Amino acid sequence: MSDASFRNALRAFSRTGRRPQPMPVANRPEPESVPDAESSLVDAAVYSGGDRVETPTTLADSYRALRAHEQGVAWIGLYRPDQHDLASVAAEFGLHELAIEDAIVAHQRPKIERYDDTLFVVLRAAQYLDDLEEVEFGELHIFLGRDFVVSVRHSESPDLAAVRRRLESNPDLLALGPEAVLYAILDRVVDGYAPVVAGLANDIDEIETEVFLGAPSVSRRIYELTREVIEFERATRPLAAVVRALTAGFAKYRTHDELQRYLRDVEDHLTVVIEQVDGFRQLLRDILTVNATLVAQKQNEEMKALTEASLDQNEEVKRISAWAAILFAPTLIGTVYGMNFDDMPELHWQLGYPFAVVLMFLVSLGLYGVFRRRGWI
Repeated sequence: MSDASFRNALRAFSRTGRRPQPMPVANRPEPESVPDAESSLVDAAVYSGGDRVETPTTLADSYRALRAHEQGVAWIGLYRPDQHDLASVAAEFGLHELAIEDAIVAHQRPKIERYDDTLFVVLRAAQYLDDLEEVEFGELHIFLGRDFVVSVRHSESPDLAAVRRRLESNPDLLALGPEAVLYAILDRVVDGYAPVVAGLANDIDEIETEVFLGAPSVSRRIYELTREVIEFERATRPLAAVVRALTAGFAKYRTHDELQRYLRDVEDHLTVVIEQVDGFRQLLRDILTVNATLVAQKQNEEMKALTEASLDQNEEVKRISAWAAILFAPTLIGTVYGMNFDDMPELHWQLGYPFAVVLMFLVSLGLYGVFRRRGWI
C-alpha cells in the first residue's frame, strides 16, 4: 500500500467518524481481510470481567473475538507494524489519521491527545546498558478506546508481556477496563526509569573520581554523559504533563478510585525521577566547571614550571656569556701583541710585556665588575 493510498484510506475512516459506543454484535461490520501470519502482532487477547476469554492469533481473529463478547475488552500488542496492519486497526477502531501517522513515523515526544472518545498516548521507555554505560530509549504508542487497547512498540522496551502477566494475575484491576491497562503500562515505564537513574548516578560518581585524579579523557565522558542526561530528561519531563492531563480528567471521565490511587503513585515516582534528573544536570555542570578549573590550574602550573626553567636557562646563558666576554678580552690583547710585526713599538719596549699582562688583568677585572653589578655573575 502506497503512502498516498494509505492517507486517503485514513481520511475516509476519519470522515465516517468514530463509533461513539460499542456497536451491537449483529451490526458491526466484518473486519477487513488480513494475512494469516502477521509478524507485527506480538500478543492479542480479549478480556471479560478481568479474565482472558480469547487469545486470537491474527488481527482479523481479534476483531471477531471482540465482537463475540459485547462487554469484552481487546488488548492488541503490535511490534513495529507496517502500514497494512495500522490501516487495518484504524479501520476497525476508527483511529484518527494524525495519530496513525505519528505511530508510523515514531520519534515523538511523550504526549497525550484525545480524538473524540479515543485516547492517543506516546511514552518513551528507557533502559541502562551496563556494558556500554549508555541509556537506550524506546518508544511506545497506545490507542485507548472504550473496549480496546492497541499498543505499538518501536523498540524492545518496555516489556509489555510482564505488564500483561501482572494485570492478568489481578483480575479485579483488569476488570476496570482499558484505563487499567494504560496505567499499568505507565507504571512499568516509570519503574523502568529507576535503574537508569541508578546507572547515571554511578557514572557521575566515577566521573567525579576521574576529575580529581586528572584523567585525560574525563572531559569527553562528561560531555557524553550530559547528552545522555538531556535525552533522559526529554523522555521524563514531558511525561509529567501526560500524567497531569490524566489526573485532570478524573472527575470528567469518572475514573475509578483505585485507578486514581494507581496513577497518583505513578506521578509520585515520576516526580522523584524528574527531580533526580534535574540534580544530575546541575551536578554535571558543576563537575564540568571544576574540571575546567583543574585543567586551567594544571596548565598554569606547567606554564610556571616552563617559565622557571626558562629563567634558569637565561641565568646560565648570562653567566656563560659573561665569562666568555671576560676571557675574550685578554685573548684579544694577547692576539694583537702576538703578531710580531717589526714596526710595532711595543715589541722592543722593555716594559711591553708587563704592560700587556697588566692590561689584560685590568680589562678582565673591569668586565667582571660590570657583569657582577648586573647580576650576571
